[in-house]
Amino acid sequence: MKADYDVHPRSKVGLDYLGLDKNDEVYWNLNPSELYEHAILHGEAILTADHALLVHTGKFTGRSPKDRFIIEQPSIQNEIDWGEVNQPASEEVFNNLFTKVQKYLRDRRLFVKDAFCGADTKNRLNVRVVSEVAYHALFTHNMFIRPNEEELADIEPDFTVVAAPFFEADPKVDGTKSSTFILCNFERKIILIGGTLYSGEVKKGIFSVMNYLLPRKGIMAMHCSANHDKYGKSAVFFGLSGTGKTTLSADPSKTLIGDDEHGWSDEGIFNFEGGCYAKTINLSEKSEPMIFATTKMPGTILENVILDNNREPDFTDVSLTQNTRCSYPIDFIPNASETGMGNHPENIIFLTADAFGVLPPISRLTPEQAMYHFISGYTAKVAGTERGVTEPQATFSACFGSPFMPLHPTVYAELLAEKIKKHKAKVWMVNTGWTGGEFGTGERIKLRYTRKMLSEAIAGKLDKVEYVKDPIFGFQVPIQVTDVPSKVLIPRYTWDDAMEYDKKARELAQMFVNNFKQFESQASKEILSAAPRV
Repeated sequence: MKADYDVHPRSKVGLDYLGLDKNDEVYWNLNPSELYEHAILHGEAILTADHALLVHTGKFTGRSPKDRFIIEQPSIQNEIDWGEVNQPASEEVFNNLFTKVQKYLRDRRLFVKDAFCGADTKNRLNVRVVSEVAYHALFTHNMFIRPNEEELADIEPDFTVVAAPFFEADPKVDGTKSSTFILCNFERKIILIGGTLYSGEVKKGIFSVMNYLLPRKGIMAMHCSANHDKYGKSAVFFGLSGTGKTTLSADPSKTLIGDDEHGWSDEGIFNFEGGCYAKTINLSEKSEPMIFATTKMPGTILENVILDNNREPDFTDVSLTQNTRCSYPIDFIPNASETGMGNHPENIIFLTADAFGVLPPISRLTPEQAMYHFISGYTAKVAGTERGVTEPQATFSACFGSPFMPLHPTVYAELLAEKIKKHKAKVWMVNTGWTGGEFGTGERIKLRYTRKMLSEAIAGKLDKVEYVKDPIFGFQVPIQVTDVPSKVLIPRYTWDDAMEYDKKARELAQMFVNNFKQFESQASKEILSAAPRV
């Protein structure tokens, strides 16, 4: 293959600041077709029947949170919420590993991709990804915002990801927990990745940087999807995996702003991304027609999907992982926003898949309850989703995305409350999980009911109906929604044994209280007052 990397747009800023300016083979800002060629030529990927690119990421088919560290430095020491999520590592560990990675990469072919993170030009981050694989460059092209040629010539990276997926650390020597490492150095503005090919580390590493930087400017950083209707009314959807965040925001009647990470500034909300990274497990044309269509488009990356004998994806085959994914530019979705921006949200939705069958299918929250449940970030795992899970298990992830939030959860919660109050946004808790009993006894709340309840809430039609107060959780629960049976709205009425419901509700409430003990010392009285009654 002819090396024509000198003809492509490239920044005035070279790779000397990384010590990689002497490499013989550096490819700058190649287009998707060229990256396809490199990925296939060098054995990184193969083509599907419809010319999507299929990559198998080896032993790591998901993120490695236990191998992720933030470098301890005086400038950030008192701001980071240190602990199991934001683990500290010393500058010595970073410097030693960075020197080793530099030496390793000097003999490797490199792919450089410059991009933006953040649709708001006032608050975006200039991102550079340098990797030894073309796959990472194509992923960067898909997932971040793509500069034009003029912008590429002037771009100066604010943060750089250096990825050496085939370089492995020696834990005994290098101070890591395993051969894999993801090190974020805020002072040197470098994320150093080694020992894992999984591209989600690139994306989430940069998002964590945004989630640190934006709140310091008074901008709310959110792990959420977002859309707006034809009148410009925006809604944001918070939720952990499996709660319906992507499904419910990808409404054909709405404009999709983004499906994963957003900021909320004084001007409105903005998408961090220029693409989507959707799960494909059990994906079908009937269930998710727009996402399914992207898997047949050249330019899409399929990760860890199994192909049949005709090179057609089999999305039911989870022999490699349940975390099969597809990455594609957001404009592959026909109703995607061209700007990635929206007005201040009028409705904020917290999605949870309650496998205990306790929470109402929709309820309205006070600002204090919004802070409490935002910090809690509740959903539930069901039997069979993981080895050893034989009954429903409560799962709490602060801010509905704690692995990506470097600051204390109360920082984000107070910012959210401030935005809610200022812009008079309504907050809803929507349970997409079970009713009539817990998982195994009850049944999943019908998607058509959930869609109808959300539609009525966002349209303002639930402002005029009567509410009752949930005696344990304190939510305001509507007793009437058009085309939804009234019995469904009050979960206690759906159980055969109301006393058993009360018992299970008290159990879940106690789980909330126990989980929140870790936040009590930094939570205000207003937040604490919103706890469920036990």
